[in-house]
Amino acid sequence: MKKILSVAIPSYNSQDYLDRSINSLLGDDRVEIIIVDDGSTDKTPELADKYQSKYPEIIKVVHKPNGGHGSAVNAGLAAATGVFFKVVDSDDWVDSDVLIKILNFLEQSLAEDRGLDLLISNFIYDKVGKKHKKTMKYRRELPTDIYFDWSQIGHFPKGTYILMHSVIFRTELLRECNLKLPEHCFYVDNIYVFNPLPYVKTIYYMDVPFYHYFIGRDDQSVNQEVMIKRLDQQARVNMEMVKFYSSDETKKLLKGNKKLKKYMYNYLEIITTITSVLAICSKDPDKLAIKDRVWTDIREISPALHRKMYRGYFGFMSNRKSKVGYKFIIAQYKIVQKFYNFN
Repeated sequence: MKKILSVAIPSYNSQDYLDRSINSLLGDDRVEIIIVDDGSTDKTPELADKYQSKYPEIIKVVHKPNGGHGSAVNAGLAAATGVFFKVVDSDDWVDSDVLIKILNFLEQSLAEDRGLDLLISNFIYDKVGKKHKKTMKYRRELPTDIYFDWSQIGHFPKGTYILMHSVIFRTELLRECNLKLPEHCFYVDNIYVFNPLPYVKTIYYMDVPFYHYFIGRDDQSVNQEVMIKRLDQQARVNMEMVKFYSSDETKKLLKGNKKLKKYMYNYLEIITTITSVLAICSKDPDKLAIKDRVWTDIREISPALHRKMYRGYFGFMSNRKSKVGYKFIIAQYKIVQKFYNFN
């Protein structure tokens, strides 16, 4: 029987928390769990193989040389046989009861032949040491419990975006749009959720807390100090998104699709702002040079996009080379950071 949902778990040296991720997904044979061992050097490979031996009808393991998060997602997608596809990072987990609700809905949607491309649900910032866990909901931005298209979405305020933790794509849609994430690069989840959007026609939003995004470890890729060290990779992702958004094919797909175009522009603007703010926070001339190069490259790829972003509030403040300007934008970044608990 064809699986309804394939879940890829990109795993690199994940022996300490892989159990929780896998166990949250077990219990229903409509799920296919693909553990992608990305060249781990700890006991992750043996742990993954044990699960495969115990649950051969549900779990498959892909062992591959280390290529980074994007490479592992690519491998998971290539191995997927389910109608729908989701990524669950090895240190994250899902609500098992909500998983059943989602599987029931997806099964019904397939039976009714509704042509669903994208299912969106809520996720929880499960931050270390925080009693109050921030839940990202979309009930103000999206119609709830009905099928809809991009023309029916509402306004997304700054700081609210559809992230990888929120999405389940139709597997073939990801293949049809030739999604391939950069290898040996962090922060590619932004590309994963950004590039397929113009190809999506039919959407459904379930207002349920499905995904637990575990955050707050000192060594985590989204820790601010770690992000500053890897600013070149953040900039690489930033530019991949700029190139995609500015491509002739994307422009054609977005023609007449004003709400999605606006949403994607705002998403791109905030990614560019994050790149800029991290460089400013570093006070490192080499990191500030990366920021300046990003803005120069945007201008070369699309003068119109550069003009619009540069004249915007965040672009203007990011490029004010003064202590006052830098202090102001850092202060605003910290306010947003504290509110959303994102790193």
